[in-house]
Order: sequence, then C-alpha cells, then structure tokens
Amino acid sequence: MDAIIESADPRDRNTAARAASWYDPHVAFARWDPLRDLLAIQQRLERYAPSQAGWRPSVDLQETDDRYVLNAELPGVKQEDIHVAFDNGVLTISGMRRERDREFPCEEFHRVERGHGSFSRSFHLPLPVHADAITADLRDGVLTVACPKQQDGATHRIHIT
Repeated sequence: MDAIIESADPRDRNTAARAASWYDPHVAFARWDPLRDLLAIQQRLERYAPSQAGWRPSVDLQETDDRYVLNAELPGVKQEDIHVAFDNGVLTISGMRRERDREFPCEEFHRVERGHGSFSRSFHLPLPVHADAITADLRDGVLTVACPKQQDGATHRIHIT
C-alpha cells in the first residue's frame, strides 16, 4: 500500500503532486542538437588520436582560359620534400614539413601553432590538361603549379624548379 504523508506545509503537498505528475512546467528543456554532440565527440577523440595528416596547406586553385593555376602555401618546406604528380585528371601535391630542431636542450615551447609532418592534397581538374607541359615553381614558400589545358591522360611526375 502506498503511504500518504500529510504535512501542514502547503509547499510539501505541491512537491508531492509534482513528483506524481509526468509533466513538470518548472523544468527547463534544452533543444537537442545532434550535430553539436557529434562535433563535441569528434573533438574529444581528436585529442587522443590525431589524424594521420599532420597539417593541410592552404591552396588557391584558379582557372584561366588556357590553364589551371594552383598556389599552395608551403612555408618552411624544402623543395626536395615536395612531390607533385598528375594522373588521370587529378593533380596531387604531397610532402613533409619537418619539425623544427631544438637549438637548446632545455628549450620549451609555450605555444606551437605551425603544423608539421606529412601532407597530401588532391584536386580533380574538370578538363584534360597537357601533362608534359605542367610546371611547378617554389618561391618564397609558395608553390605555383601551372597546368595547361589539352587532351591528355597519362601519368607524369613534375619537376619543381
């Protein structure tokens, strides 16, 4: 049997009545946002298992009447650490920015924002390009790749000057 508790205080009766009710108008409801929850989970996981790509260089890809021009910001990356390839309409730049050598054995970083490690970016070019005429130039930390438009689909490695 259910026990009935009587109290002289009217607030106790209201509390008991509210507890018996499935609806409580005094409870604040929060709108559920599944995307926000998924992003929060992703951020927590990335703290423990960062992605294999160490960083992603910023890239501009523009099209002119006769060519595609890709500009990638690669400060601190040496020419021998960059690879540019073209295969079946896909231009790929990849490489590695090496971690800075420590100058002093007790040196501490208070903040590290520049990414290091390997990277790879691929871009599908809508129109065929003349692969033999693709040029790549690394100057002042900016890689410029020019891809002249033409009918061709062979795989080629591009030399960087």
